[in-house]
Amino acid sequence: MAAPKKGRRPTGAQGRPGRALAVILIAMVALTAGMFISKQTTPRLGIDLAGGTTITLKAKSEPGKPNAVNETNMNTAVGIIERRVNGLGVSEAEVQTQGRDHIIVNIPKGTNEKQAREQVGTTAQLYFRPVMAYAPGAPAAPEPTPSASPSGKPKAEGGKSTASPTPKASASSQGRAVPEALKAPSPTPTPDASKKADDKKATPAPTPTPDAATGDLQKQFAALDCTKEAVRANAGKNAKPTEPTVACGLNNAGQWSKWLLGPVEVDGQDVSDAKGVLDPQRAMWIVQLKFTDKGADKFAKTTGALAAKQSPQNQFAIVLDGEVISDPSVSTAITGGNAEISGGFTQQSAQDLGNMLSYGALPLSFQEDSVTTVTAALGGEQLKAGLIAGAIGLALVVIYLVAYYRGLAFIAIISLLVSAILTYTIMALLGKGIGFALNLPAVCGAIVAIGITADSFIVYFERIRDEVREGRTLRPAVERAWPRARRTILVSDFVSFLAAAVLFIVTVGKVQGFAFTLGLTTLLDVVVVFLFTKPIMTLLARTKFFADGHPWSGLDPKRLGAKPPLRRSRRATAPAAGSPVEPKEA
Repeated sequence: MAAPKKGRRPTGAQGRPGRALAVILIAMVALTAGMFISKQTTPRLGIDLAGGTTITLKAKSEPGKPNAVNETNMNTAVGIIERRVNGLGVSEAEVQTQGRDHIIVNIPKGTNEKQAREQVGTTAQLYFRPVMAYAPGAPAAPEPTPSASPSGKPKAEGGKSTASPTPKASASSQGRAVPEALKAPSPTPTPDASKKADDKKATPAPTPTPDAATGDLQKQFAALDCTKEAVRANAGKNAKPTEPTVACGLNNAGQWSKWLLGPVEVDGQDVSDAKGVLDPQRAMWIVQLKFTDKGADKFAKTTGALAAKQSPQNQFAIVLDGEVISDPSVSTAITGGNAEISGGFTQQSAQDLGNMLSYGALPLSFQEDSVTTVTAALGGEQLKAGLIAGAIGLALVVIYLVAYYRGLAFIAIISLLVSAILTYTIMALLGKGIGFALNLPAVCGAIVAIGITADSFIVYFERIRDEVREGRTLRPAVERAWPRARRTILVSDFVSFLAAAVLFIVTVGKVQGFAFTLGLTTLLDVVVVFLFTKPIMTLLARTKFFADGHPWSGLDPKRLGAKPPLRRSRRATAPAAGSPVEPKEA
C-alpha cells in the first residue's frame, strides 16, 4: 500500500484545537489575576453612573480688553482646559461652554478631585517673574534677610511636595537633556566654611535686598502670613504684570513660603510646549520647556540678567494664578528656546508642572462660580432600566438559539460567556490603566456587541449546516465550513471596527465611550471566534452526540434535508477467460 504523499494538509484536517483553547484560557486567567492584584475588580464608572464633581467657571475680561469674552476665546479656553484635564489621565470628563461666559467641567468620581480642581480652577495667566526676596510663610521682621530658596514645587497629593531643594533650570537641545548649564544656589555656609571665607575676605558677602521694590511693598512682604488660607487666597491675585508683587507657595518641605517678585519678564503665551519626561541618562524626572521665537528672546535676556546675581535673586518664579509653583535658579543665559527644569522631581510632580506650564496660558481669566456634587441617582435608574432591557433581549436571543440551533446553542452561550469575561476584566483594568470610565453610552455599546458576537456564531453554524446538507459527515463539514465563515466574519467585524474608529475620532465626550466599547468588543469577537468557538466546535464534532446527528444536536441530517452520502461508482470488471458472457438485455 502506497504511503500518503506529504504536502498541504487536507481541508478536512482537524488541526490542534487544544493549543488555541490553552491560549485563551491563559489570557482569561492572566486578566482575572491582574484585576485582583491591582485591586480593580469593578470597571470605573462615568459621572452619569457614579456621580462626580461639576465645576462652573465664569470668564472675566482682563483690564483693557473689554471684548475678550467672545466665542473664539471661549472655545480656545475649552480646548485648553480639556487638554489640562486629560493631562491628568482623566477620561470621560466633559468640558463645554454654557451661555456666553461660563464653562462647565464635569469630572467623574474616582478622579483625584482635589488635584483636578487645582489644575482646572487655576485659570489665570502664567507668568515668569524674577525673585527679589524669599522668606518663610509666617510674618517676619520688617526687613527680612533673604535666604536661599527651596523649591516652590507644584502641590502634590496631600499638599506635600516631593521635590528636592531648589530646582535647576538648564538649556536643552530639541527636547533632549544636555549637561546642566545652571546650578543650584550656594548652600548655607557651615561654620568652618564661614571661617575660611573670613580669612580670605575682611568683609562678609553682601546680602541681596529687594531694592527695586517700594517701601510699602517691603512692609507688605514682611507682614504677609502665607500660613493662613484666607491670606493666600488674595496674595498677588490682582497684581499688574508691569509691577512687582508678593506671592505664596509651597517649599520642598511642604511648608508655605512667601516671595517678593519683580515685574513679569515672560508670560505663559510664550511657552509653546512643556512636559514632564524621564531622562534615561541621569535616571531622573525633568520638565522640558519649549518657547516661541518671541518667548525665546525674552527668556534668554531674563536668564542672562539673573545669572549675574546672587541667590535668591538668580532665581525666577513661575507664577500661576498668583501662586508660585516653582522657582528654579540659573547661572548662565539660556538661549535657543529650549530649557529644562530639574531637581528631584517624581513622575507625578514633573507631569503636574508640565501640565501647568503647557496649559497655563488661557486667553481669559476665570473664577470658580460654583462647585457642586452630582448624584448618580438618575444615571443609576437609567442603567438599571438598560440592564433589564439588555437582559430581556439576551434571554430572547438565547431562547431563539436553543429553539433553532438546539445543541449548537450551548457552544454559542459558552462563547458569549467567554467574551463577557474578557470584556469585563479588560474594562476593569483599563479604568486604572488609562482612566477609562464606563458610562451609559458605553454600556449601550457593550449590549450592541452581543448581537455582533452572536452573528459571528450564526454565520459559522449555518456554514456547517450547509456542508451537512451536502451529504458530508460532521468532522469534515466543520473544517470545510471554516474558511468561508472566517472570511465573512472578518469582513463584518472590520466594517464594525472601522465605524467605531471613525466615530471615536470625530466625536467627543460620551459618544467616544460608545465608540471605544464597540471597537473593543468587536476585536474581542474575532479573538473569541478564532481561539474558542472554532476549536471547541472541532472537539465537540468528535463526540457521538454531534457526530451522529442527534435530533437535539442541531445537526440532524434528516431535519436539515441532507442529500444521501456521496459514493464513488464501481468500475465493471472484465470476465475471466472461458467464463460465459451473458448477453445484455435489449
